[in-house]
Amino acid sequence: MPFLHKMLTTPLCFFVFFFFLLFLSLPLSSISQPTSVHNSFLKCFSEKTKSPQSQITDNVFSQSSPAFSSVLRAYIRNARFNTSSTPKPTIIVTPRSESHVSAAVICSKSLNFLLKIRSGGHDYDGLSYISDKPFFILDMSNIRDVSVDIAANSAWISAGATLGEVYYRIWEKSRTHGFPAGVCPTVGVGGHLSGGGYGNMLRKFGLSVDHVEDAKIVDVNGRVLDRKAMGEDLFWAITGGGGGSYGVVLGYKVKLVPVPSIVTVFRVEQYMNSGAVDMVSKWQSVAPKTDRNLFMRMLIQPVTRNKVKTVRASVVALFLGRADEVVTLLRKEFPELSLKKENCTEMTWFQSALWWDNRLNATQVDPKVFLDRNLDTSSFGKRKSDYVETAMPKKGIESLFKKMIELGKIGLVFNPYGGKMAEVPVSATPFPHRNKLFKIQYSVNWKENSPAIEKGYLNEARALYSFMTGFVSKNPRSAYLNYRDVDIGVNDHGKNSYKEGEVYGRKYFGVNFDRLVKIKTAVDPGNFFRNEQSIPTLPNAKGTLLPEPGTARRWSRAGRATLAATVVLHVF
Repeated sequence: MPFLHKMLTTPLCFFVFFFFLLFLSLPLSSISQPTSVHNSFLKCFSEKTKSPQSQITDNVFSQSSPAFSSVLRAYIRNARFNTSSTPKPTIIVTPRSESHVSAAVICSKSLNFLLKIRSGGHDYDGLSYISDKPFFILDMSNIRDVSVDIAANSAWISAGATLGEVYYRIWEKSRTHGFPAGVCPTVGVGGHLSGGGYGNMLRKFGLSVDHVEDAKIVDVNGRVLDRKAMGEDLFWAITGGGGGSYGVVLGYKVKLVPVPSIVTVFRVEQYMNSGAVDMVSKWQSVAPKTDRNLFMRMLIQPVTRNKVKTVRASVVALFLGRADEVVTLLRKEFPELSLKKENCTEMTWFQSALWWDNRLNATQVDPKVFLDRNLDTSSFGKRKSDYVETAMPKKGIESLFKKMIELGKIGLVFNPYGGKMAEVPVSATPFPHRNKLFKIQYSVNWKENSPAIEKGYLNEARALYSFMTGFVSKNPRSAYLNYRDVDIGVNDHGKNSYKEGEVYGRKYFGVNFDRLVKIKTAVDPGNFFRNEQSIPTLPNAKGTLLPEPGTARRWSRAGRATLAATVVLHVF
């Protein structure tokens, strides 16, 4: 082999030969031209849906499509991932039917492209719509039907519907029915329910998924399966284990819950030098144990008052009953709150949903505002989560307040558990945190489009998270799946996929992680449905996709980081 020997011993020729081999080693999807990929996808999609290509141009968008940018941006809810340097999909598919979803799965798989699944876009770290690898987006926003059957106390809700649309459709039929889910009306049902779903009625009714009766999913082979067809294991997995690891959730059938004709809301604020420490301290023993009709969220935020930096603590509450009743209750149980009847407002349950969406004149607002999806509107932000098992001591709260003032902007949201939450077995759904005292959300938003400013706020969030280590759960330090946080681990889905997945998987799912992995391995052994924090397959599962060896590094605009892959070529 004299020619090969000369190639390998001449520096310039060696590098030419090296990169030639590197080129040959790349997957087809990484060297395909976008136009040819788009044409191949259109042909496949047309064949699978039995539709002429001219009829599906409004459902498949390439990067050269005039509407590509607006379709992509519409459901990006974090401006951190809406910049010119953010990785873009090769194709966006906006299905309008089950057959469209099935075709999208089959055709993406045949072209060896990663498929990211997006419903409402409230994916805090963008896992549903960005990737460092060649990818498509399956945007479920057009699959948004909500069918309410009051006689049966149930509703079929499509994955692309928003919570606001769900509440509005229930309100159209009844003033005494509701559904226990989140307080943000633009959150998509698919992500919310598949991750567990919670709202301000969780102490009365538990999680959203505690009321799921049936579901539909498109599996890795493109089949449309209901609960009976998919089996109880897979049904269990998509009621809290994150739907994007197992297939594409099309929708859920849920049981509605009864709500009073009149409910009460209130908001009470106190500051660090005027009772806030005592209020937060007492809240920990009252909020998770009081009447389960009462949900009291605690907001803690550094603010400037009278030109002095301080901390404001706010209790924001929903009581499923009348104002007199909750005032009497808290006068006895929580005198530190100093709740008065004039702090309270009575209204319907639907109006309370408007109030929780910061519409303070909720009794006067047109209910149709919940049908507004507020497309392409987002600020820059970061979220993290923790769980507390034992109450923080008063000195700990004082030190926390001082730390928050030092950091400057990052705020905290405490959500109490107890009530119905503590009565449901940990293994009933993949969500494992039911016996915790309360959940913490770390929250910071900003408006400036600057990598340096972004880096500063991300570091602020991480610093407060580090400060809280001694006050939160341990072994593992638990986290909530729907508050996606890539800081706790990411997965490159290579040979160490299981070990990488176990890092974040134990935090999100605790003892339920092992069962989720077994189900994932059974229904998607090739690991087609994956993202940076999806459920991994068991080691050496038959058909598991193994990309080139590499180091998982999450894309970050602040650090301009991309996936760093190590390619090893062996020349014999």
